[in-house]
Amino acid sequence: MNSFNERISKIGIVPVIKLNNPERDAAPLAKALCDGDVPVAEVTFRAAGADKAISLMRKAQPDMIIGAGTVTTTAHIDATIAAGGQFIVTPGFDPELVAYAQKKNIPIFPGCTTASDYHAALKFGLELIKFFPAEQSGGLAKIKALSAPFPQFKVMPTGGISLKNLGEYLKAPVIAACGGSFMVTADLIDNQKWDEITALCKQARAIVEESRAK
Repeated sequence: MNSFNERISKIGIVPVIKLNNPERDAAPLAKALCDGDVPVAEVTFRAAGADKAISLMRKAQPDMIIGAGTVTTTAHIDATIAAGGQFIVTPGFDPELVAYAQKKNIPIFPGCTTASDYHAALKFGLELIKFFPAEQSGGLAKIKALSAPFPQFKVMPTGGISLKNLGEYLKAPVIAACGGSFMVTADLIDNQKWDEITALCKQARAIVEESRAK
């Protein structure tokens, strides 16, 4: 993998964040994630102002890796780049968005859950792809099955990932990192439970380290 993908893989877990109040929550959330040794975030466009949140988080924690999720238009990509975002995640495989992101020289991790998706990703020379929604699409068993004909890819499953199954996923060599929202739920963010977010991040990182120790 290239060095950027390796940085994400080394962290092993990517918080998937929906921020309803970026002005209030972006900076303290970024600090809570970094305090928990998870200096990466996927801020989704499921909430308006994702680009604002990305900008505020980058300013608060310049060394964090921060990108955009639920990207469905080229306008989202432009807004992410303007805000200082460093990567793009799409729910499915959209060749127009992949081509546009590559033209703009920003890494993109499209959602791929079928052999056809993997074929399409192969044509664009991608290394790291998202598998979404992971648990609902066949989970680790399907990821392993698809990796047989497509050993080129490392996979970032997202959807249904929790502290309970994180280790199981990460023990598989095909898994680069897992996306999850269990440490950044709406309740935790809206009620500003930053210490709890940090604690959950530390638990997740402990699982990452344990699963890769062997």
